[in-house]
Amino acid sequence: MSLTLSPTPPPLGPRAEAELRAAFDALENPSFAARLSATVGTPIEALTASLPSSLQGGLRGAVRAALTTAMAAALRSSPAMSVSGVPSAWLHRGLAAATGAAGGAFGLAGTLAELPVSTTILLRQIAAIAAEEGEDLARPDIAAECLKIFALGGRGRGDDAAESGYFALRIALAEALKGSIGASILPGFIAAIAARFVGPVGLKISAQAAPLIGAAAGAAINLAFLEHFRSVARGHFTLRRLERVHGAAQVRAAYEALAATRDVAFAKV
Repeated sequence: MSLTLSPTPPPLGPRAEAELRAAFDALENPSFAARLSATVGTPIEALTASLPSSLQGGLRGAVRAALTTAMAAALRSSPAMSVSGVPSAWLHRGLAAATGAAGGAFGLAGTLAELPVSTTILLRQIAAIAAEEGEDLARPDIAAECLKIFALGGRGRGDDAAESGYFALRIALAEALKGSIGASILPGFIAAIAARFVGPVGLKISAQAAPLIGAAAGAAINLAFLEHFRSVARGHFTLRRLERVHGAAQVRAAYEALAATRDVAFAKV
């Protein structure tokens, strides 16, 4: 009886290496705080200090509710939608700007009201990127992969690098997802996502609720929010596509080699 050996995955070529490097930059250098600070012209520390203490205590619950609502609504129809030939990326940008403008116009109350809507728009954009990178959105586990983007893109500057690196977070989220049945996403998994997503949401709400921000800045803040998580989604789903072609072990080894090179460079500074 002969054994059929699985073919050896092809090595990473120049194009795959360039894609992996771009994914690494997006996943290991979250830039939402810096992008938001530049958008509103206010230091991040001042933004976070402006958030009412009464809201900070209930923000995680609001974020969990927004994620649950987004999960129920975002993937019902094709995320790669277009209207009169407008590509989905531009359509999602327009919707994000509109909801941000509405939220900014009505201050803190408006920002909280638009959070589930903007989260749904964002999840639809994430799903569209997943589909572009070859994922099957009909599979429940891919819906979970889309949700993971909110955690992968929610790391703060104070996180320990050994505990918050991309693959460490990916493994932790996979553990949190264990036990899900069919299309059901366990509350514990949503809570794990919310624990990371609450940081960027807090910054977004602080900025939009600041005095004199108004509708125009609210739109800009939502676009910064969208662009940040789009970048993280592209990095994550690019890596998954490369893993399908070149094997998970080879892609992870190349990724960790980039991380080691970066760490050596930082040590010399």
